[in-house]
Amino acid sequence: MLNQPAALDEVFHALADETRRVIVERLVRGPAAVSSLAEPLAMSLPAVMQHLQVLEKAGVIRTEKVGRVRTCQIEPDMLRMAEHWLGRQRTHWEQQLDQLDEYLRE
Repeated sequence: MLNQPAALDEVFHALADETRRVIVERLVRGPAAVSSLAEPLAMSLPAVMQHLQVLEKAGVIRTEKVGRVRTCQIEPDMLRMAEHWLGRQRTHWEQQLDQLDEYLRE
C-alpha cells in the first residue's frame, strides 16, 4: 500500500500548478501525445516535459514512448485517492456546520 499522506502531498503539489491542471483536464478526455499537450501552452517543450515529470512522479499520469512519440494518459487511482480524501474532509465540515446550525437555532 502506498504511503497515503506522502502520496496525497505529491498529488496536491502536482495539481497546485495551473499548467499541470490544464494538462490533466486535457488528459481526462483521453490519451494524448506530448506534442499535442504542449501545442496550446505558451512555453517550450522542455518546460512542458518538466510539468509532465511532476505529474508522473505524483502518479497522476503515465507516459509511454512508442518510436518517437511519447503519449500520456491519466492514472485515475491517484485522483480517486485525492477525491476520497477531499470527500472525507467535506463530510466532516458539513457535520460541523450542521451542529453549529443546530446550536444557533436553540
